[in-house]
Amino acid sequence: MASVDIQGLAKRFGASDVLRPTDLHIADGEFVVIVGPSGCGKSTLLRLIAGLEEPSAGRVLIDGRDVTDAAPADRELAMVFQSYALYPHLTVYENIAFPLKVARLGKAEVRRRVEEVAEALDLLPLLARRPKALSGGQRQRVSIARAIVRRPKVLLLDEPLSNLDSALRVKMRHEFARLHQQLGSTMIYVTHDQLEAMTLANRIVVMSAGRVEQVAPPLELYAEPATLEVAAAIGSPGMNLLAVTIAAADHDGATVKLADGAELRVAVAVPPAAVGHAATLGVRPENLHPADDGAFTGAVELFERLGPLSFAHLGTVGDHPSVVAQLPGDRAVALGERLRFAVAPEAAHLFDRDGRAYPRPASALDAAAE
Repeated sequence: MASVDIQGLAKRFGASDVLRPTDLHIADGEFVVIVGPSGCGKSTLLRLIAGLEEPSAGRVLIDGRDVTDAAPADRELAMVFQSYALYPHLTVYENIAFPLKVARLGKAEVRRRVEEVAEALDLLPLLARRPKALSGGQRQRVSIARAIVRRPKVLLLDEPLSNLDSALRVKMRHEFARLHQQLGSTMIYVTHDQLEAMTLANRIVVMSAGRVEQVAPPLELYAEPATLEVAAAIGSPGMNLLAVTIAAADHDGATVKLADGAELRVAVAVPPAAVGHAATLGVRPENLHPADDGAFTGAVELFERLGPLSFAHLGTVGDHPSVVAQLPGDRAVALGERLRFAVAPEAAHLFDRDGRAYPRPASALDAAAE
């Protein structure tokens, strides 16, 4: 196990900033998930930590040791890739044992370590098989076993579940969570799937356009996104994001006007100079509640029943995009039916023209503390 410190790490390809100067501390034994859309720089960051890319600036320290110029093999880490990268002509046992044989460990030690990780990953019955005789989930477990058999200080995982079907993805998420509990290893996991991030992480790193937007535990990210990019990245269904104009501001919050003229209060601290400016209102589907005087209204274009919960998608009204509202699973809704919803001021979010969240006012924070 080891800590990982990233200090001003950056990567340029020609005139393109793939990764802007980044600082990040990952504690010993922590499970950190890096999430973001394709092309945001998350895999580049992982490859820089692994030593597979040379940084344009900055440093990487593992357990306090500067490894920026060290070869990948000298960093005491292992990496699991999106593709399983197994040797097709070798058995499962031979695939797992391969890095140990390269390290010239004795046969008895090799067997002991291989059987140890095979037992942890439920691979003992499969040791004599070759990769072509394994399912996708089994192959990924072999890939993980080959990585951890070296006992690396840090385990890097680059979208390891993206080639699996949905059922296997759920099962393998459980496997990763169990593995982290067993090993206590420092793990850095890259994915574009925010459900994986919310399920697995001690902390989530949200990236966008080559920069880190926010680093926080999953529930903190969900409850208080610092930027518009984080709000859009975390949550399923996603946060409703609507263009508004700031109509007024006082010490308790702000009044915003929707495109159709409807107004509502938001418990955020907005400077007087921002009144009259455009902003983005953010509301989670579960925070919308039926109300005769609600600001959100529209005809139901799609209704999804998901067991104990249902989601109503309200059609476009004026310049509004669709709004998704969560309803109890036993609520009967007909397509075309008009619904109206409201949101409590403290449950709404407001983002400025640059996509930064307006903070909560002191009065709202005091009320939340009580």
